[in-house]
Amino acid sequence: MPAEIQEKLDALSVEDKENTPGTPDAEGSDDDDVAEDVAVDGGAAKKKKKKKKKAKKPAADGDTAANGTAQPVKRATAQTEPPSVPVSHLFPDAVYPEGQLEEYRDDNAFRTTDEEKRYLERMENDHYNDLRKAAEVHRQVRQYAKKTIKPGMSMIDICEMIENGTRTLVEEKGLEAGIAFPTGCSLNHVAAHYTPNAGDKTVLQHDDVMKVDFGVHVNGRIVDSAFTMAFNPQYDQLLAAVKAATNAGLKEAGIDVRMSDIGAAVQEVMESYEVEINGKTYQVKPIRNLNGHSIGPYHIHGGKTVPIVRGGDQTKMEEGELFAIETFGSTGKGYVHEDMECSHYSKNFNTGHIPLRLPRAKALLGSITKNFGTLPFCRRYLDRVGETKYLMALKNLVDNGAVEAHPPLVDVRGSYTAQYEHTFILRPTRKEILTRGDDY
Repeated sequence: MPAEIQEKLDALSVEDKENTPGTPDAEGSDDDDVAEDVAVDGGAAKKKKKKKKKAKKPAADGDTAANGTAQPVKRATAQTEPPSVPVSHLFPDAVYPEGQLEEYRDDNAFRTTDEEKRYLERMENDHYNDLRKAAEVHRQVRQYAKKTIKPGMSMIDICEMIENGTRTLVEEKGLEAGIAFPTGCSLNHVAAHYTPNAGDKTVLQHDDVMKVDFGVHVNGRIVDSAFTMAFNPQYDQLLAAVKAATNAGLKEAGIDVRMSDIGAAVQEVMESYEVEINGKTYQVKPIRNLNGHSIGPYHIHGGKTVPIVRGGDQTKMEEGELFAIETFGSTGKGYVHEDMECSHYSKNFNTGHIPLRLPRAKALLGSITKNFGTLPFCRRYLDRVGETKYLMALKNLVDNGAVEAHPPLVDVRGSYTAQYEHTFILRPTRKEILTRGDDY
C-alpha cells in the first residue's frame, strides 16, 4: 500500500476515536451525519459515515434513570372528594401527625422530662406511627362523611361510602391494614352494633339521630372513634351532653387512674344536661351497661372496661395501654338490651381449636380466619369475600363458641341515644389522644 494512503487511513482512525457516536466535538456540539471521502488505491471515493447522537429520554416518575438511580414519584398534596388519595401519598416520609398531647398530673408529672421514659417511648415509635396512620385515615374519611351524609341516603350507601374511603386511604392489604370492625350507623333508640345487612332498605330521615362508629387498623393497631349526627336542632343538647362527657372522661384518664373515677366524671357531666324533644324535657342519662374499653393488637375489646357511671371498679389504667373512651347518653331508661337482626360477629379471641362436624362450618371458619382473623366482621363483609349460603354454617359456629354474635343494643322504643368516642394511648411521658380532630 502506498505510504500516502496509509497516512490518510491512520488519520481517519484517530478522528473516528475522537468523534464516537453521541460524543461532543471540540466545540461542544453534536455532529450531524457526515460523509468523509477517502481515496483508496486511486479508486472511487468510499463513504465513511458517522452516526448522529440520539437524545436521551428522561426517566418518568417512578422509573429508573440511566445512571441507575430511582426518580422521585410525584405525590399528591391534598385529599380529594370523595377521598381517593392514600395517606401514605400525603405523608411521603411515612411519619404521621401526633394526636392531642396532654401531660400527666400529680404524681406522674415527672414523666414529661424523665430520660428513661423518653427512651422507652422511642422504642415504641413504630407502633405509635401505625396508630397515627390509622387515626389520620379516620379523620379524613369522617371529614368527608360528615359533609356528605344527608337525609334520604340509604344506610347501606352511607356505610359503603365510609368503608370504601377507609379501604382506599389505608391501602387495604389483608390483615396488614384495613377496616377494624363493621361501620355502625345505629338510629335513635338503637345505641350500638347495628349495620345494615344486604337487602336492608332503611333510609336516613331528617328526625333521626345516627351514631357513626368505625375503626381503622394498621398492622393490627386499632383506632376506634365515633360521633353522632342529627339534622333536627332539637337534639343539639343531647349531642352536646355526650360530647362533653366524653371529653371529661378523656381528661380524667391517665396512668394509675381508677376506672371508677373516670365513670364518676363522665356521669357527673352527662347528667348536668337536659334536652327538650317534642315539647318534653328529659335529663340525659348515661347508658350504664355500655362501656369504654382497652384495645389490644387485633383485639378491639382488650379486657379492661371503662365505665361511664360511678361504681366500685378499682382497676387502674397502666403505662403503655391503649383505650377507647366512649360514652352513650339516652332519653330512655339508660339501659340497653339485645334486639333486632344480628349483623356483627367476631371470631372468639380466647378460644383455641374447636372440633366442628359440619363441613360447611369448617370452611366458613377458614374463610373468616383468612380474611378477618379476630377482627369483627359483618354479613356484608362475608358477601364481599364471596361467601354464599352461609347462615346455617354461621349459626353453627356461634352455637359451638367459635364465633361470637353481637346483636344490636337498644334502649326503649321512642327514646334517643347519642355516642362520642376517642382512642388514646398512655405513653410513658404523656397521654396522646390519637383520634382527636378539629370536629370533635
